[in-house]
Amino acid sequence: MKFTIRLLFFIIGLAIMTFGVCMTIKVADIGVGAWDALNVALTEKVGLSVGKWVMIDGVILVFVNALLVKRRPDIFSLMTIIVIGLLVDFWLDTIFALFHVDDLIVKLLMLLAGILIIGFGASIYLQAKFPQSPIDNFMLAIKERFQVNLMAAKTIGEITALIPAFFLNGPISYGTLIITFTVGPAIQLFFPYFEKFMHHLQMKYS
Repeated sequence: MKFTIRLLFFIIGLAIMTFGVCMTIKVADIGVGAWDALNVALTEKVGLSVGKWVMIDGVILVFVNALLVKRRPDIFSLMTIIVIGLLVDFWLDTIFALFHVDDLIVKLLMLLAGILIIGFGASIYLQAKFPQSPIDNFMLAIKERFQVNLMAAKTIGEITALIPAFFLNGPISYGTLIITFTVGPAIQLFFPYFEKFMHHLQMKYS
């Protein structure tokens, strides 16, 4: 039963998180997160869907992370990034294909709502303690390899995606800065509540 609970937290959390990601992608002209900017740019310049580029990024990062920490590639983290990629394409091809947003105020509201939803979903999926996505592991690998703090490692990771996104004319704007500095606090806002909820469920069904 404990595994079933963890699996539900994993799937539901990722579904919610990717819905929030797609909200920010829908208003990409005011800026999206660094990795999303790269994936949107690659979709526009090369082809393939945003979700497929999420998966491709993930595969590359699995091996980059292994090189950084000099350990075997974390193949299980591919499971997480494949689910994320599939869900991103699902939301973009269904719900977010049904409407277009023009008003700036609505775009800003969608961006802020998307950030809160990302934080809400991530705080759920992280409780499952399944393998994290290669992008999250990239930050941890940078921290371990270069002996820097998490904030510095996150910044290096974001810049790694922003540089190619910039040269590919990806959707980088003020929204990118907003996302970069608010997603972490949004996760922290919800995380303690779902941590207690997970603990309660595991105690109840132990």
